[in-house]
Amino acid sequence: MSRTASRRWPLVCLVATGVVLGPALYAQLPFREYQGEAYADLPADWNVPAEFVVGRLMYPSRNGRGGDWLSGGTNWTIDYPGGDRTFAAMLRRLTVVDVRSVEQPVNLDDGDDVFNWPFLYVVMPSTWDLTDDQVAKLREYLLRGGFLLADSFFGTSEWEGFMASMGRVFPDRPVVELPDEHALFSVVYDFSERHQIHNYRTLPRGYRDDGSEPKWLAILDDDDRIMVAMSFNNDMGDSWQHADNPRYPQEDSHMGIRLGVNYVIYALTH
Repeated sequence: MSRTASRRWPLVCLVATGVVLGPALYAQLPFREYQGEAYADLPADWNVPAEFVVGRLMYPSRNGRGGDWLSGGTNWTIDYPGGDRTFAAMLRRLTVVDVRSVEQPVNLDDGDDVFNWPFLYVVMPSTWDLTDDQVAKLREYLLRGGFLLADSFFGTSEWEGFMASMGRVFPDRPVVELPDEHALFSVVYDFSERHQIHNYRTLPRGYRDDGSEPKWLAILDDDDRIMVAMSFNNDMGDSWQHADNPRYPQEDSHMGIRLGVNYVIYALTH
């Protein structure tokens, strides 16, 4: 077993057994809800346990929406909770994964709670401003088998904002562009051909600043597993949130939902 694989063992066990093993290792926090940008009703089965939960990474913002990030209503809540719940419903419909109907906001400062949630989704990471402790916790989480999907950031300036914290998480690991033949693009749906997933607020152009060219990027561990996936110059969250909005391009919703399925299945099987 490689050093990386041995570090991943506790979190991989959580992936394999869902919530059954979690309490034996760490105290799993219950569902919680914050003020968000995308309203959604609380599903009737919100409190039914499941083996997989869409984790939504909370973070302090450097700029953007003001307020206390611990109370919600800041940049980490864009497309939340509506987009997350639509995506959870689509995962239920399109896979055999036992998915909880509601997301889980995850705070890196909550002790070891992050290790209960093997898949984390973060939006607008161009504005995140992680503390030193949060940087260290996120690095440990990823090296032990966690998966982070970064989405909804466009152009040179927002990329630099993203790397201001991600470069501290992994200063010694390069960002690579995923080739068309990568397993991520075929683990469930075939995405050997892809197009930009547009941002709703900037339609019909669909992107901000100089972010016209979609990129699918990653940071890999020592075994070439994706730890951090970057849906750069794309907005998967909008494709989930606006799946039923006739103003939003249907082909973008189809791609965003199915590509999201690929990310989840890849994260759970690699």
